[in-house]
Amino acid sequence: MKRALITGVTGQDGSYLAELLLNKGYEVHGLIRRSSTFNTSRIEHLYKDPHEKGNKFHLHYGDITDGVGIANLIRELEPNEIYNLAAQSHVKVSFEMPDFTAQVDAIGTIRILEAIRAAKINTKFYQASTSELYGSTPPPQSELSSFAPRSPYAAAKLYSYWVVRNYREAYGLHATNGILFNHESPRRGETFVTRKITMAAAKIKLGLQEKLYLGNLDATRDWGYAPEYVESMWLMLQQEKPDDFVVATGVGATVRDFCKVAFSKLDLDYKDFVITEDRYIRPTEVDALIGDPSKIKKILGWEAKTHWKEIAGIMVDADVKLITDK
Repeated sequence: MKRALITGVTGQDGSYLAELLLNKGYEVHGLIRRSSTFNTSRIEHLYKDPHEKGNKFHLHYGDITDGVGIANLIRELEPNEIYNLAAQSHVKVSFEMPDFTAQVDAIGTIRILEAIRAAKINTKFYQASTSELYGSTPPPQSELSSFAPRSPYAAAKLYSYWVVRNYREAYGLHATNGILFNHESPRRGETFVTRKITMAAAKIKLGLQEKLYLGNLDATRDWGYAPEYVESMWLMLQQEKPDDFVVATGVGATVRDFCKVAFSKLDLDYKDFVITEDRYIRPTEVDALIGDPSKIKKILGWEAKTHWKEIAGIMVDADVKLITDK
């Protein structure tokens, strides 16, 4: 039985990845931060009593800002695969918390890599990289495109990208970067623009909200479906040799487009409800991110099946159900 360790297991991607690996027969270990309130809603359906026979899903308290704790856990578990999904992943927040973002998104990665190297274990490492690395580089963006980060988040993730390549080349680690473009689902956090839109559309339709305040409606993004994207992570670590891959649909749409489709799903016109506000504008904007997934399709056979219009519909339906079931 393969053993995997997932940091960020309570997040959107972590929960879907845990499901995928458990379905493939893995023993899955997840890292969760200690909190006085429960933060495990996305993985509650996976959790079983630790004393239950045959339990293959285990949670450990820890944080990737704690190098000693990470090193001890990795040495103890000796996982076959490690997926580093933990991050301060909100771009706008990274301007307000740049130091913390660097500690988690940059230095956190090297703590894990050093733990693997020091423990001398044979494990494969996946680093959740991001399309934000490309910043102002014009689309379509591929593995060969120049990086031009435009936020503390993107700069921290760029450090992680290069340190993964460095440890791969210097120490022979099986370390891979997955450069994932935006990917969404009903489990997306409500502070991210797509979920903010679909939740607002649902609440407005049900009479629970009047307006939606957003930033740059003309920003273009390549939105994919998170449950499909976690499969690409797993595929990367099944390869004999590590490499870096862009994961994207290759199709772009603006925030305005997403609003239009999400609201029209409920027979609403977004123009009647959406208001732009400067407080949601980034200090440095990223105008257009559209990925070129040619490499991953050719080498791993992975291809996005669900595109942004369908995703918007899935998320709106899920949010209407979530609200009405309360």
